[in-house]
Amino acid sequence: MAVAHILRQKGAAVITVRPADSVQSIVDTLARHRIGAVVVVDEAGAIAGIVSERDVVRAMAGDLAGVASRTAGDIMTTKVVTCTPADSEADLMQMMTESRIRHLPVVANGRLAGMVSIGDVVKLRIETMEAEADQMKSYIASAG
Repeated sequence: MAVAHILRQKGAAVITVRPADSVQSIVDTLARHRIGAVVVVDEAGAIAGIVSERDVVRAMAGDLAGVASRTAGDIMTTKVVTCTPADSEADLMQMMTESRIRHLPVVANGRLAGMVSIGDVVKLRIETMEAEADQMKSYIASAG
């Protein structure tokens, strides 16, 4: 339920682009929204891929001058790892670690329902640890 908790706190808004959008417009979108990835959706709103900062850098290798005019469809990662609102903190950490990714689109009932980043997971982990420490302090104080 960690994903559901994260989405309640940060909201479910997801910045999306279309496969035909230029890399230049995607870079502008990433910078404007101060985010590290966008979900690429088709005309029906289904996930077609994801473009992260890492995808942009890889596309720049060997073609720095021409990359800005390429499209999301040209550079996107098409094997998108997703999570669900029911996934736990441990599930998120495992998926991100095994896949070496920092962004997970959230899918609920077959539809894009949010985005979770590694920063969201770290924030949740810190909140959990602080709550556990507070509980331990209360327990110790009441036992004395």
